[in-house]
This record gives sequence, C-alpha cells and structure tokens, in this order.
Amino acid sequence: MAVSLVRYGLRTLVNLEKNAAVLSVTSVRNQYKLIHTKPTCNGNVCYLKEKPRHVSRESRDVAERQSSSLRRNYSKQHGRPEENRRKQQSDSDSDSDSDTECKGYDRSEFWRRKMRTVHNILDVDKDGLISFNDFLLFAERFKSLGHLDEQQAKEFTDIIKLTWEEQWGAIDPYNFVTVEQYLEDMHHVLNDKTLKGRAHRWLPYLFKAVDKDKSGFISVKEFKLFFQCLGLDNEHAAVAFAVIDTNGDGKLSLKEFVKLGKEFFFTEDEKRVSKMFWGPLIDV
Repeated sequence: MAVSLVRYGLRTLVNLEKNAAVLSVTSVRNQYKLIHTKPTCNGNVCYLKEKPRHVSRESRDVAERQSSSLRRNYSKQHGRPEENRRKQQSDSDSDSDSDTECKGYDRSEFWRRKMRTVHNILDVDKDGLISFNDFLLFAERFKSLGHLDEQQAKEFTDIIKLTWEEQWGAIDPYNFVTVEQYLEDMHHVLNDKTLKGRAHRWLPYLFKAVDKDKSGFISVKEFKLFFQCLGLDNEHAAVAFAVIDTNGDGKLSLKEFVKLGKEFFFTEDEKRVSKMFWGPLIDV
C-alpha cells in the first residue's frame, strides 16, 4: 500500500512538471504574440489582434498610390520654383491635376500628344515618371554606341545635366517629372526665349552618336540606330525616315536633323513631317 502511494505520488509529480513545462512554453508563445500584436479598439473596449503576415494586394496598391503621390508632391516642391513652373492664372485658384495639363494655354491636343510621346521615350525605366537617372540612361544609350570621342561624350553628359537643372531643378533621386508636369514645363520653355534656344542643344550629340561613318550625314541604316536608342524598332525607323527625307536623297544632314528635332516641339501643324521624328505618337 505504501509502495503504491509512493508510485502514485511520483507519477503525479512528473505530470505536474510536464504541465508546468507546457504552460511555460505556452506562456512564452503568448508573450511573443502580445509583443507582435497591436490593440484594436471598438468603442470603449480594446482587444489584441494579431498582425497579418501577408499584406493584401489592395493594401499594396494603396501604398503604391500613396508613395507615387508623395514622389509627385516632392517633385513639385523641390524642382524648379513653382512660379516658374506654372503660368499665373488670375481667373483660377485651383491646384487640381486637371489645371496643370496646359489648361488655358491654347495648346492643341496634337501638341500634347507629341509631348506625351517624348515623355514616354525619356522615361527609360518605364515607371511613368522622368528622373535625372532616366536622363543619364538616355544619354548612355547613345554614348554606348562608341561613336562619340571622349570630349564629345563629356560635353553630352554636361549638357544633359545642365538641361535637367534648368528645366526641372534639383538633381535628386526623389525629383520626378510626371506627364502633366512635362506638358506644363515644355509649354513654359517654348514661351521663354532664353530657355527655348537652349532646351534642345543636345540634339547635335544624338546626331554625332549615330553618324557611324562620321560622314556628316545620317543614312536610313544609321537612323535605325537613332530609333534603337529611343527604344523603338527598325520598322518604325524606316517609315519615319521615308517621310522626313523630303528631298529623297536618302540622307539627313546635321542641320536637317536638328531642325526636325526642334520643330517637333515647336509646331502644332499636323502636316509637318517633323511629327515623325520621335517615332509613332502614342494614343493616350
């Protein structure tokens, strides 16, 4: 009898130790859970709810939109001063996005379409925004062809940098240019004689970069190199060259190339062949 009581006591003691161990582990887990949870309140009652381990797609989309909004606001605040970015409108105090897209500037939809096309080309990483890094990548595509000498390559980079600073302000990883801002800024540039004369001074470097044989003229084959650097295919290049080569001599001089490149930005005449210079116009 005594022996049985002793055995029963030992088993009870072992069971108590096991239960204590389980309770201890559970307590630790609960404490860990409490640390990694946040209170949720409903009226006067608050309770703990475990944080979700996975973020829903909708939450990610909201976060991305908020991030994009912040970047765009940064661009407006840290780029070229707002009074220089926007033509003053005495009849409107609205700051909505619809007011920034050249509203009231008497620019045709055709011109806006052309500007959207160029914005898409300069947006090298295709994130919907132009950054200074996009500008550098754009220049690098032409320099990588290897047809510019060291001095020309340096001048090209310097002009790209200067153009950015004059048109969009600070060289900063968070200074982005949206489509709307690009439309607005290009309108401003074209109405400022000083900026208009300097805005596209990098065009001769694009010509020299694709003038493979350094003949001073660009053939259709070399024009395809130009479109290749713009991210466009050879078929579009052949069609565009056939249109803009108005005298049919099968080549473009530096003067013709620069004239066409500038005219694309300046004119709203849909009959001008310069509309083909930067490739097919985007539909939106």
